[in-house]
Amino acid sequence: MIILGVILLILGLVTGISILWTIGIALMVIGLVLWVLGAAGHAVGGRRYYW
Repeated sequence: MIILGVILLILGLVTGISILWTIGIALMVIGLVLWVLGAAGHAVGGRRYYW
């Protein structure tokens, strides 16, 4: 999810489409939050680990 967010950020920057930029930021933030929760040992979506 984080990698997809970065790809969308780059595409939004290159093409000038602001919705790609916004979706990319949202995906990166959600991915980072899930990653941190999983690394801290909290169950995320019924799983003990995010990956």
